[in-house]
Amino acid sequence: MWPMHFWMGGMWILPVIMLIVMLFFLSSFFGRGDFRPPWHDSHKHQESNKGSETALEILKKRYAKGEISKEEFERMKSDLLS
Repeated sequence: MWPMHFWMGGMWILPVIMLIVMLFFLSSFFGRGDFRPPWHDSHKHQESNKGSETALEILKKRYAKGEISKEEFERMKSDLLS
């Protein structure tokens, strides 16, 4: 009778332990840490592309600020577009 009592009394602990382990891994994967799933970084990639300017945009800003003359702007623009 003793082995039967052991299995009946101890079988419930395995699903409980598995549930605790699964909750631990899920909380560490989706949780408060620095690690995030790959789909959480997609907006960061799009924002970083918005921050990078093309050479023509930089040239237009420099011309608008008055850092370069119209002749320099036209020459540099033709160099960039050719």
